[in-house]
Amino acid sequence: MNHTRARSASSGDLEVRLAERFPIEGQTDSSGLAEPESNVAAWTKWQQNREDNGFGRDFPELDAKRKLLLQQEHLNGGLGDFMRLRKSILVPALCLSVIGAIAASKQVTIREFDLPTPKSRPHDPAVAPDGALWYTGQAANKLGRLDPVTQKFREFPLKTAGSGPHGLVVDAKGNVWFTAISKGYIGRLNPTSGEITEYHLPDGADDPHTPVLDQHVILWFTTEESNVVGRLNPTTGKIELKQVPTPHAIPYGIAVTHSGVPFFCEFGSNKLASIDPKTLAITEYQVPNSGARPRRIAIAPDDTVYYTDYERGYLGHFNPTTKKFEEWPSPGGSGSNPYGIAITLDGTVWYSESGVEPNTLVSFDPKTQKFATTPIPSGGGVVRNIAATKDGKLYLACSGVNKVAIVDIR
Repeated sequence: MNHTRARSASSGDLEVRLAERFPIEGQTDSSGLAEPESNVAAWTKWQQNREDNGFGRDFPELDAKRKLLLQQEHLNGGLGDFMRLRKSILVPALCLSVIGAIAASKQVTIREFDLPTPKSRPHDPAVAPDGALWYTGQAANKLGRLDPVTQKFREFPLKTAGSGPHGLVVDAKGNVWFTAISKGYIGRLNPTSGEITEYHLPDGADDPHTPVLDQHVILWFTTEESNVVGRLNPTTGKIELKQVPTPHAIPYGIAVTHSGVPFFCEFGSNKLASIDPKTLAITEYQVPNSGARPRRIAIAPDDTVYYTDYERGYLGHFNPTTKKFEEWPSPGGSGSNPYGIAITLDGTVWYSESGVEPNTLVSFDPKTQKFATTPIPSGGGVVRNIAATKDGKLYLACSGVNKVAIVDIR
């Protein structure tokens, strides 16, 4: 069994601005189909356009020192390692590496699987009703499905080149909804027929980021640069947008409470926010520390909110009823860059530290307020999002090492 180690990167989606420094050749996937170079080229060009249009320069919070740090980490251990590794890794269809660890009273086993298409850059995972693991292959312009039982992959190329599939969620009927951050649309894939329907965003937004479905099967989503939150009615196809009150807020992770209220992170500020599902009114909640930068968010069984403070290396908690904030330093320290987060049905909070080497999977018990850490066997290559299954497993997308992972917890 081949174990692969990769240095981690602390930069998130901002790191891909430097992708053009690492040339990408056309590839052939495992099915023998030629991988169109235009997909990757279009995605890379979009990243360059973001920089040319001022993304990053417009945010005073991202000062010169921080941006320099992101670039250094990117070149020393982020996408650079991703590009170098992907030229040398042979891609079997099954599990690449397995690691087991005792995390507090829980036994954690991480099984990783190489994706069939090299250079896919899996961004987000999702859980389907049948238990399948879905992921977005952002650089490959594909959606992918892993059957956890047979360990077989199936890929679905998108019809619009350079779409840059980012986030995704699967509805009760098995349809896969995804955000095409590079082409400004929300897509719906019918896995049975392979048909893809595109819903293009109206004027005022062109970079849908993270999607989530509420209890009425309304799809809510954030945008990163457009600074709006939106909703899509799958029945009518109507899309509505709401501007976030704070300029350059960078709406990022989003989740819906059990009572049906969407909450989202403002990664460009020290705020969380909620949006009224009836009026679309946005209410912002300021994290007490001005240096906080909440990035991803998850809802606990008691309907309170947990979030990862990427900038400061903290796990945060917000009670919407009392408006009280709590926070705890992450085990990896101030440079640990907590990122993807999910909560299992027993209330345990799980998240990944993307700024340590290797990346770690961290558990937090809200009752004892104790942490436990498990290293990701491949190094992780930045785990941007995590999905929790109904049977207590976790699904990970390990972007920089071109893998997805299943975490068994006992």
